[in-house]
Amino acid sequence: MPTLATLATALMLMLGVLKPAYGADIRSTVNALGQGDYVALQTAIGTLAATGDPAAATTLQALSDGDLYIRTADGAVFKAVKSGDGYALTDTVTGADAGMAASSEITKVKVNNKLRGVIRAAMGSLTLMSPDPKQRFAAATDIFKSGDAEKIPLLDQAIAKETDPAITRLLTDARAAAVLKSDLPEADKIAAVNVLAARGDQDALAILTNASGAAQGALKPAIDGAISTIEGTLKLWQGVQNIWYGVSLGSVLLLAAIGLAITFGVMGIINMAHGEMVMLGAYTTFVVQEIIRNNYPGLFDWSLAIALPLAFLVSGAVGVLIERSVIRFLYGRPLETLLATWGISLILQQAVRTYFGPNNREVGNPSWMSGSFDLGNLAITYNRMWIVVFSLGVFAVLMLVLKRTPFGLQTRAVTQNRPMASSMGIRTPLVDALTFGLGSGIAGIAGVALSQIDNVSPNLGQSYIIDSFMVVVFGGVGNLWGTLVGAFTLGIANKFLEPYAGAVLAKIVVLVCIILFIQKRPRGLFALKGRSVES
Repeated sequence: MPTLATLATALMLMLGVLKPAYGADIRSTVNALGQGDYVALQTAIGTLAATGDPAAATTLQALSDGDLYIRTADGAVFKAVKSGDGYALTDTVTGADAGMAASSEITKVKVNNKLRGVIRAAMGSLTLMSPDPKQRFAAATDIFKSGDAEKIPLLDQAIAKETDPAITRLLTDARAAAVLKSDLPEADKIAAVNVLAARGDQDALAILTNASGAAQGALKPAIDGAISTIEGTLKLWQGVQNIWYGVSLGSVLLLAAIGLAITFGVMGIINMAHGEMVMLGAYTTFVVQEIIRNNYPGLFDWSLAIALPLAFLVSGAVGVLIERSVIRFLYGRPLETLLATWGISLILQQAVRTYFGPNNREVGNPSWMSGSFDLGNLAITYNRMWIVVFSLGVFAVLMLVLKRTPFGLQTRAVTQNRPMASSMGIRTPLVDALTFGLGSGIAGIAGVALSQIDNVSPNLGQSYIIDSFMVVVFGGVGNLWGTLVGAFTLGIANKFLEPYAGAVLAKIVVLVCIILFIQKRPRGLFALKGRSVES
């Protein structure tokens, strides 16, 4: 049951006896703690709490800890800590050092058990009535977790005065949690169960589960019914969460595979160095951030915007160089192309390892990609959300390039029928080089995004090359819509299988399913149309 001291302080606050004194001289209010007897001290505690000043919490905590002293020379009250032969004084209002004092120059402000209850109640009201919404929210969260029945009067007062709807809901939930641990009538507890059932999250489920053991009478079936309802709701949200995780993974696979879909589709090149193009984009981001950190720290939030075009140019240029120097001599020889690009991937890995070292490199998140938020019971991190948006944006831009530009028209012509395109005057070697550069450049900007969620190391690309090929083959070689559908399908399938089979076994199951699917549809979900590809 709430103590009489707690109820007295709460009643004084609710009746308006202790008026808020924002902006008042809190120093004189603090000094009043050192004047008079226990009755005067109790009044002074309530007055100090009613100011809502953040310094009041520091002062009351020092009083509760037995560290508050009166300087006999002027009656000023300070926090005092033993230091050598004397005491170090600290002004609890400003936090400033107030010098040293001998033990004979100060007198301790003494409190008894009754006053400690008053202090606890006052500190609760101080945080719940704080002008800072964040402090009120944090205080309500603490009470919700603790379910302290003594805070019910303070919660009633806070709910009556609260203007923020989100904090009001949290205060109501905190009161319901406290009611279940109180001696209030059964009807009040059943009403509290309904409030927690409406909240419907894991915290509410834990509170109801703990209360179920001691519940009797009509309260027991009410709690059990609420638990059953919440468990059903949580299972539904878990399915939604898995879908989001799958979409998030699918966006990563889309970014890694979309460039490969172009090069593999246009030239039929099995490019085992595609993952290293992703790695080069990630290391370009690292270099850009290092330059910004050391020279222009104020531009850090713009680091990804600066890194994107540079990563595209670096990876694209390397891709064109590989195509012109190696791959163009190996067209029509897929096995030799596979071995050659695999060797190039090893060379690029070793070059990066030699220059940057074998250890992971730190790539930071800009402020707008840091943190997370909740949508119902769905937890969404900002970096994953922006990567999903970014991957869809890259897909849309690439579709516009291929569908609405002369280069895109020539690329599609070469894809569908290379001999006919060449006979119509299209310079197929140039298209091959530019297309390979485009695919490699897209892999580079994929590396910029992946640097925000994965370790930047020489082995970064190896983590995605197999998955990228699976996406391309499953969706349909050279078909961007197939790559989009394939990436998100495989991502969602992986996330639904992982809770049951584990991450490794889930990938194996997906791979087996793709192999079986390809036996029935060798060209994937969306096969390209054209005389050349159909022959």
